[in-house]
Order: sequence, then structure tokens, then C-alpha cells
Amino acid sequence: MAGQVPQRNPSLLHGPQGAGAGGPDPVRDPQSAAAPQRTKRAWILLLLTLFVPGGAQVVAGNRALGRAALRVTLTVWFLVVVALVLLVVNRDLLVQAFANTWVQLAAVVILAALAIGWVVLWIDTFRLLRLRLVAPGMKPLLAFSTVLLLVATSGVLGYGSFAVNAGRNALNEIFAPGPAIEPVAGRYNFLLMGGDAGEGRVGLRPDSIHVASVNAETGSTILFSIPRNFQNAPFSEDSPLWGAYPEGFSCGDECIINALYVDVMENHQDLYPGAEDPGAEAMMDAAGGILGLEIQSYAMVDMGGFSQLIDSMGGVTVTSGGWTTYRGPRPDGEWGNAWWGPGTYDFNGEEALAFARSRHFSTDYSRIRRQQCIQSAMLAQFNPQTLVTRFQGILNAGEQIVETDLPGQQLGTFVSLATKGQSQGMGRLTIGPPDFEGEDGRFTTYPDFDEIHTRVDGMLAEDGTPNAAGTSPAPLLFVNATASLVASASQEAGTSDDPADWPAPPTQPDGSEITQEYLQHLEDTGQTGLLEDAASTNHLCAAG
Repeated sequence: MAGQVPQRNPSLLHGPQGAGAGGPDPVRDPQSAAAPQRTKRAWILLLLTLFVPGGAQVVAGNRALGRAALRVTLTVWFLVVVALVLLVVNRDLLVQAFANTWVQLAAVVILAALAIGWVVLWIDTFRLLRLRLVAPGMKPLLAFSTVLLLVATSGVLGYGSFAVNAGRNALNEIFAPGPAIEPVAGRYNFLLMGGDAGEGRVGLRPDSIHVASVNAETGSTILFSIPRNFQNAPFSEDSPLWGAYPEGFSCGDECIINALYVDVMENHQDLYPGAEDPGAEAMMDAAGGILGLEIQSYAMVDMGGFSQLIDSMGGVTVTSGGWTTYRGPRPDGEWGNAWWGPGTYDFNGEEALAFARSRHFSTDYSRIRRQQCIQSAMLAQFNPQTLVTRFQGILNAGEQIVETDLPGQQLGTFVSLATKGQSQGMGRLTIGPPDFEGEDGRFTTYPDFDEIHTRVDGMLAEDGTPNAAGTSPAPLLFVNATASLVASASQEAGTSDDPADWPAPPTQPDGSEITQEYLQHLEDTGQTGLLEDAASTNHLCAAG
């Protein structure tokens, strides 16, 4: 009789005559327990399914299903422990494993299977709760909790499977198949180009040209920036362009380096048979000849889509030491040249691109410094938290703006090196003023390649990897002296990354502070000289 059931509950749950004495098992037969014990049992089953998937089935349901789920659970926990150990003792191996496309495919399948399996367990657990037997006020709370936990577990695993698969497809689209590249003299050297890319790339002129030289052991990176108006770029004898330009790309003002891409695409594609992008291959040869380095790979970034990547990262923060112009609303409300003054800015993608590319009333060399600054800020901000929380947006942007011949099989190696390099800062050298000054002030027109190679070799030797591809390394004493002179010259030129070392920004002729209204007045009255003076410190920039 119904009235007799509560009389048996205390002894069945707590007394010596319980299930072990041959009576009903209140866990498997909740009808034999009192209402409070039934509710407690339901919450325990939910917690078991959350923390020990399969546990609820072992104690209260299908034991075969529960044991199978427990084996999977223990295997997953074992793999998590192994991953955590590797994260501590051999992080590189872990990164390289997860960057492998076959490992990613396995992860897609495993995450999807776990998501489906956990859904099955939640549905079965919900059946085992026997909601009709719990306290009336607990029924909606238990139902809601079950749905919430299902979404928080299976839903997250399902999204993880989707995200890993999307990443795998994107990486296969961006990175090239092919053999691994080996470091040269202990370094990987990559050409990084930015331009207004897109379909019909025949007319592309790279807007920014940088070589990132990465220490293959420490990840320490030196960024060599080549002005787009650099002339007389040489080629080595083993370059396909040696026959076309034995004296270098030296036809005068028409042969500035960023015109080489167009020239090769229009006239010399046959010199690079089988190349996906002959123009990029030629730019690698030219940059290698200028720096005395062997360039192993390239990446082309569409500057028109570059802002999308920064937006997907949540913007970028930089500190500027000068006045930089951009197109926007002026103080009088008209559209024209507006200005960012000295200070710290949280730029969105469009603003960061305008800041990096601004050249009005300034020089290409100041522009290069700002480009380097934006790159440093992006590197500093590109951390695991940003990647996880903004994964899909970063992925979509990367697919649209990057062309590269980097082999996909080495992605893990490069990610690991980038992670190491984040904490070490970035060395920088511009192959032109203010780092190089010819007697006539026209170093980029008549470059001294021996001086360039000596400076490059000095920086590489200082980083622990003397350059075997360029000129012979100088004696250590000379290298150290050169590095000290470079650092001293950079500080005098105001190129330190520490705003405390920067000179004060320019003022008006009467010593008062420059304002937006003052700059607008100068432009309206054609006082270009004063505008250039106001912008003379806009090369000063630091990440953060």
C-alpha cells in the first residue's frame, strides 16, 4: 500500500537491513526511498554524468553502457594528463602534434563522437532521474539543469569539433603542401609583403616589404624593413634573374624594388617555371641579395583585408609619439586630413591600417616604423586567449588575406617559435634612414651593400646565429661594437620602444602645444613645412 512505503525508507537507506541485507536497492529502485532521498539521488546522478560520464549508468542503469562510457572517460582523462605533462616538459612537441592535419582530423572525429556519446548519456540519465518521484518543486529545476549541462558539455564538444575542422580546412587552404624547409645558419628567413592584393594580381606593387629572420632555437625575431623605393637590388648568380639583371635591378627611378613584382609578372614569368607566384619568388631573390640572406619562404598579406584581421582580434593598442594624419572629419566638420596626436590609442582595423600607411607630410621611413609597431602590437596581442575567444573571425580573415608558400607540415614548428619569441621582443633594422645615412642622404638610391651586410651580420651574431649566407662574420669585438653603435644611433634617432626615451613632440613656433585646429590652419594656408615639422616624430611608436 502507498501508505506503507515511507515506513520502509529509513531502514532501507540507512539501517542494517538495506539493499545489502536483501531488500530493495533505493538507487536502482527509487520507489523504495523517501522523497528527499529520491531528490538527492537525482542530483547525484546528474553530477556523476557531469564529472564521471558513465557513472550514473553503472550505479543506477545499464551497467554495460556505463562501463563502456567509463573506459572512454578514463582514456580521455589519461590523454588530458599526458597533454598537461607535455605542456610542462615539452611544449613544442604538443604544439607540433596539434598543428598536424592528421591529428586535427582525429580530433574532429573524437570530439564529435564524444559530443554524441555524452548526449546519449544525458538522455539516459534524464530517464534514470524518475522526475515523477522527486519533490514537486525540484522537477523543473532538475529538467532545466539537465538541459543546461547537456549544452555545456556536448554543445561545447560539438562546437570544438566544428572549430577544429574549420581550422584544418583553412590551414590547408592557406599553407602549401610540400617538403619542409631547413634553417640556414640557425635561422628561418621569411619575406613578408603587404599590398592591395586581390584578383588580377599582375598589377600588384608590394606596399610594405619586410624580412623576418627567426632564430630556429629561441624564436627570437629580427625584422629587416626594406623601403619600397629602394633601388639597385642585386641578385646572386644562382638567381633566375641574374641573366636578366646581372647588374641588379638598376634602371633608375623605374626600378625601385616594389616595381620588381610587376616587372617579373609581365616580362619574366618564364624564369620561374612551376612557381605559384613568380613575382613573389623574384622579391625573395631581391630581398636576399639586399640583406645577404637566403630567404626560404614568403607570405603575402592583402592590406585591403588586413583591417579585418585586426577587427577579428578585437583591435590593437599602440602608443604614438607624434602627429599622424589620416582621412577623416576635420575640426571644422569637413572631410579631409585629420590627425592623431601623441598618446595611446585602441585602433580598430581601419584605423590601424590608416595609421600604418599614412605618408602625408611624413617619410617612407616613418611609415615603416609605424608598420613595424603595428606588427609588434599584433604579435604581443595574439595570445591563446585571443585565439580561443575570437577563433572563427581570425580564421575567416586569415583565409582571405594571406598567400604563402610556407609548408603546412611545419606549421607546428613556426607556431612554437612564434610563441617563444613573444616574450623576447623584436629586433628591428630599416635599410635606409634613420638606420642608414649616406653622405648625400640618398642611401636607398645608392646603397652600400657591404655596410648593409655588416650591420645584418652584426645583429644576427648578437642574437647567437652568425650569418653564413652573407659576408663573413666580423670578429666578436667588432660585432659587439657595431651592435652598440646601432643601439646608440637608434636611441638618438628616437626609435626606442620605451616612450620614456622619446623626445618631446614638436610645438608651435611660439612654444605652445600643437592642436588639431592649428594643423587645419596650416593646411588651409599651405604651410607644408610646418606640417612636416609637426609630423616629424610620428615614427615614434610602441605596442601597448
